[in-house]
Amino acid sequence: MNIKTRQEQPKDYPKTEALIEQTFRNEVMSDHQEHFLVDRIRKSNAFIPELSIVAVNQQNDIIGQILFSKISIENKEQTTASLALAPISVHPDYQNRGVGSMLMEEGLEQAEAVGYHSVIVLGHANYYPRFGFKPTSLWEIKAPFEVPDEAFMALELKKGALNQVSGVVQYSDAFSE
Repeated sequence: MNIKTRQEQPKDYPKTEALIEQTFRNEVMSDHQEHFLVDRIRKSNAFIPELSIVAVNQQNDIIGQILFSKISIENKEQTTASLALAPISVHPDYQNRGVGSMLMEEGLEQAEAVGYHSVIVLGHANYYPRFGFKPTSLWEIKAPFEVPDEAFMALELKKGALNQVSGVVQYSDAFSE
């Protein structure tokens, strides 16, 4: 399988959004609004173009996508910059073939390269731990809404990055519209 990853370009947006909508169409644990979320994130100050990555096949069709955006973890004493991973999408015809793992590895590598030290994700507890994600409760990091402990996870891109961090994750306004 000849799959490549690259930074998403503005001309890709309609195709990427169609892919995201198709990917989440039958997902039980979804509000089916992820493609709208991505559009709002792109228009917000939380958007980091280098961390909007697509996977393309030999025909240059977009078959996967991952997006990281700026968030913070806040308590009364400190605010810590971090990233939200949301969403990751793979075309149904390419699922379970390593495309998601390829996107995840590339995205995490790029996130570290541009200077971020941690990533937060709300997602499947049986998928994200394979990349090193652990429940945020290990660091006393909480979601700003009710969520099962095992589904709200963090990953340190730099060892010990979350050792002195606790508080509530603050998402950009794009997540609440």
